[in-house]
Amino acid sequence: MPFIMLTVLIDMVAIGLIIPVLPVLVGSFSASPADQAYWYGVVAFSFGVSNFLASPVLGALSDRYGRRPVLLLGFLGLALSFFGTALTTTLWGLIAVRTLGGAMQANAAIANAYVADITPAEKRAKRFGLLGAMMGLGFIIGPVMGGLLGAISLRLPFFAAGGLAMANLLYGYFVLPESLGRADRKAFSWRAANPVNALRALAQLKGVGALVGVVAFSGLAQFVLYTSWVLYTTFKFGWGPMENGWSLAAVGVVSVAVQGFLMGRLLKRFPPQRLAIMGLVSSVLAYALWGAASEGWMMYAVIGVNLLGGTVAASVNSLISAAADSRSQGQTLGAVNALSSLTAVVAPMLAAPLLGMVSHLPQGDWRIGAPMYFCAALQLASLGLAVAYFRKHHRLVAA
Repeated sequence: MPFIMLTVLIDMVAIGLIIPVLPVLVGSFSASPADQAYWYGVVAFSFGVSNFLASPVLGALSDRYGRRPVLLLGFLGLALSFFGTALTTTLWGLIAVRTLGGAMQANAAIANAYVADITPAEKRAKRFGLLGAMMGLGFIIGPVMGGLLGAISLRLPFFAAGGLAMANLLYGYFVLPESLGRADRKAFSWRAANPVNALRALAQLKGVGALVGVVAFSGLAQFVLYTSWVLYTTFKFGWGPMENGWSLAAVGVVSVAVQGFLMGRLLKRFPPQRLAIMGLVSSVLAYALWGAASEGWMMYAVIGVNLLGGTVAASVNSLISAAADSRSQGQTLGAVNALSSLTAVVAPMLAAPLLGMVSHLPQGDWRIGAPMYFCAALQLASLGLAVAYFRKHHRLVAA
């Protein structure tokens, strides 16, 4: 378990490094804030499309050849993408390298499958929570480093992220053990690797029903938030990479606190179903308040409101994982990641127009919060689906 946790931590630090500066890099190729919002949406869309198409393929490959080689491929893809981004001098070059990066890695899904391989079903929610804590810790360290390095040079964070990805590749090659025994592996199937068929695999799982809708709406809200955060705070408060780096680090602190320290205690008191409901309520309130914030410090205050928001993914993933057999964990969680990647495809198409519509407004105007209000509406829809599903399966809630 410690091996995969450290691998995920390094991976997320590398990803977190570029978040405060990527929109600014796109802006260096753009003529106006509206153009910046549009092209940043295109860059995010290109990564999401390639990742959506590749994730189920990589998940199925991990079921056939093991988790370790697919993780190593992902680290290599990240390194090439980061170094390519640092060196590109054109907008279309940036789009190309981000597309390559999306196509070569599905590390989140494979890491989840790795944890599922080595963890009994009854302990998976807690382990998934610890995995989420490592991701959150990466988002504490990464954005702060990105903000600090971005203040020196806009491209320096991308070189640093590429170096970390290469370090992870070497660590994984020499230290990370394989989690999937040969007896548990299954033949590769292009039918299973098809992203549409991968999504159908979720629908065919017994006992999950509307949970797929919860994953979709909640994931879409989160990706619209991630796509919008830096430009939203830039348009509304005039923040730069440094301010955004610290704010994203604060989000990471809360994520680590919840998933790393509180998740286990919460699961002793509440079943995953109830945690998911509480987390969704928390997220609805937080997104609405982020949109209404009139001062930069309010963004930090609202992070505490979303304290339980980090329990949703781990809780729902544990329920979906429990519905799959041991030989299909990679395919199943790869399908979950494919659904997540699909929301990452759709999110920039929604976030970019919303940001473009408000980019001309003066700083502090409440209407700039439109992307956040939209996220709140999506989480409200997810909450409605979850409540309806768990009421129908009341015995699960009472467990």
